[in-house]
Amino acid sequence: MTFISRNLLLMFSGKFWQLSFFGICWCIIQHIPAFAQDRSIGILAGASNYTGDLQYRRYTFRESHPAIGIFYDQELGSHLAMRGMFSYATISGDDRYGKDSTTILRNLSFQSHILELQANIRYQLWDLHEKAFTPYVFVGLALFHFNPTALDTNGQRVALRPLSTEGEGLAAYPDRKPYSLIQPAIPFGGGLLWAISPRVRLGLEVGLRKTFTDYLDDVSKTYVDETTLQNAKGPLAVRMAFRTNRLPGHQSDPYPPDGTIRGSSRYKDWYYYSAITLSITLPRKFKNMRNMREEIGGSGIPCPPMK
Repeated sequence: MTFISRNLLLMFSGKFWQLSFFGICWCIIQHIPAFAQDRSIGILAGASNYTGDLQYRRYTFRESHPAIGIFYDQELGSHLAMRGMFSYATISGDDRYGKDSTTILRNLSFQSHILELQANIRYQLWDLHEKAFTPYVFVGLALFHFNPTALDTNGQRVALRPLSTEGEGLAAYPDRKPYSLIQPAIPFGGGLLWAISPRVRLGLEVGLRKTFTDYLDDVSKTYVDETTLQNAKGPLAVRMAFRTNRLPGHQSDPYPPDGTIRGSSRYKDWYYYSAITLSITLPRKFKNMRNMREEIGGSGIPCPPMK
């Protein structure tokens, strides 16, 4: 089973209420009243980033990764549209690029793949049926799946959540509950749209995600007692929780005392992307493939001959 299919299974295995919002949105889209206008399908491609305990810069090419998505747009009027989108992105952070010597010495890092379902409402300043260009803003709701991992001493990628690196789920730390890998988020942002033909639109978009977790990077609070962690989760958990001793000259550094600061829970983690979008307006009505070809072909988009 591929990585993406495994994560899709995990994403959809949560409680029913977590997906009910998207079912409602789909029903709304399918029952848009008669005044609704164009509907379109499209793709999104760009670069993703994150901000958290292991990344302090708002944007960095060094930690950027590809982000892709597919979406369905339904116009609700001349200035409003609804979008449903599924996207896949990667985020990462590494202390070796940190802002000070203390951060670099901590030597933590992570990588996570993000699978996201979202629905949003877009407001565009001008009607693209009248103008060839418009700025826009959007806001919505999303559910996403993540799974922070890091490389062990053998270069193998290890999932961090099961290791309880900060004592999540351990009896000795009842206030630290295991974090869920499926989380809600508030997507919002804006961009520019060009109608490059009657049925084709090109866009530039920046989308931010306000999350409600501080564990995108598996770093949030303090180190826990070494013996307690090892007895509960084994030596691998200890090695992945404290990685200063992997640095040259620090191999003999002791594990920090219980309660030593490891991260900061003052702010929740964010992830975001910068991307290009391309969408094609679907025919208002079509009975078969020949009819669809005539509808789209009439816009000036070349189509292969139908036999």
